Amino acid sequence: MSGLIFALLATLLAGIGARDQLTVAGIAARQGQRPGLLVVALATSIATAGAAAYGGALLAPMMGGNARLMFAALALAFAGVEMLILAARKMPDEPTQSLGATAIVLAAHQLTDAARFLVFAIAVATRAPISAGLGGAFGGVCIVLAGWLASGSLPVRRLSIIRRSVGAALLVLAAVLAMKAMGRG
Repeated sequence: MSGLIFALLATLLAGIGARDQLTVAGIAARQGQRPGLLVVALATSIATAGAAAYGGALLAPMMGGNARLMFAALALAFAGVEMLILAARKMPDEPTQSLGATAIVLAAHQLTDAARFLVFAIAVATRAPISAGLGGAFGGVCIVLAGWLASGSLPVRRLSIIRRSVGAALLVLAAVLAMKAMGRG
């Protein structure tokens, strides 16, 4: 149960102003709030959270307590760096009408974003991949739904500041966990 709550909260925090959320918002602003876009966004969020949790399920049995903690610290660090460095790019003037192309773009964004790194880390650290996957899927669904509902009215600058602050906090947390894993914390 703790894996579900941790993954849900982590995904919600890491998803604020993420590339997938802003992509969905940008497409919805230009093309209208098409139900097909929402279905694709929800499906990719669920699938990528499941993939991250599955990866965690494969890796967790191979690691002991401190190794799992160190791996979680590394995943937190990757998530923090992703949030600090990668920002959403400007939407193209004429985004594609193809839902298949949109699904590919969203899946690529999501598989390499901070939220899925965190779901992966939580699945490994808690050895609860199903609950971590469910929490990550629900959080991802909430994030893309918020982007779809907000369309073009997301305050991108404010979200960027929040996103970078959360990224910095993740780096600090990663350092604390790494110190604990090495027996220094």
